[in-house]
Amino acid sequence: MIEKELGKGAILIISGPSGCGKSSLLKIFYENFLNYYFSISTTTRLPRIGEIDGVDYFFTTKEEFEKDIENGNFLEYAKVHDNYYGTSLRPIKKALDDGKLVIFDIDVQGHDLVRQKLDSITTSVFITTPSLKELENRLYKRDTDHPEIIQNRLKNAKIEIFSLDKYDYLILNDDLEVASRNLIAIGTVAMIKASLFDKDKIISIWNGNEE
Repeated sequence: MIEKELGKGAILIISGPSGCGKSSLLKIFYENFLNYYFSISTTTRLPRIGEIDGVDYFFTTKEEFEKDIENGNFLEYAKVHDNYYGTSLRPIKKALDDGKLVIFDIDVQGHDLVRQKLDSITTSVFITTPSLKELENRLYKRDTDHPEIIQNRLKNAKIEIFSLDKYDYLILNDDLEVASRNLIAIGTVAMIKASLFDKDKIISIWNGNEE
């Protein structure tokens, strides 16, 4: 099991449709939660205006991505809207060894793959808008995608909503202040949850085998 090779950190998976406000929530989260590592995904899609390689994503080609898949270099990966997205395993191991909360912003497919491998140290939350109409309004208002892409995102969101029962928590991002407080609380719980699994050490101390 991969869990046995890792340190005392924890994983927090955040999923939700594009336009639900994850970026705004995470910005507030980072200001209030110090010991974290945000996992930067690798993708084959083209950068959007203002996105920086190595900051927003690691941008790569389809050929290079598929080569890394063959070499087992991804913790999880998925194909969404004809593009690959994935998470490199190496920096994740280091962050967990350093006792950090590793944050994944990934889709439902990625969530399922991570839980298969690292379930005992993983907590997940699905973030969305109160309604599909509200999501549509936000996507058109931010004016970063073509209408065809927006319609594809809405179609995908209608499918992903049926996976809510796979997640530990749900946040309806209607009030940014309330939603951000809830996300910070969930991050704290994730770290506590992961520490509960060091039972062997606790039992050893109780039996006088370690000071």
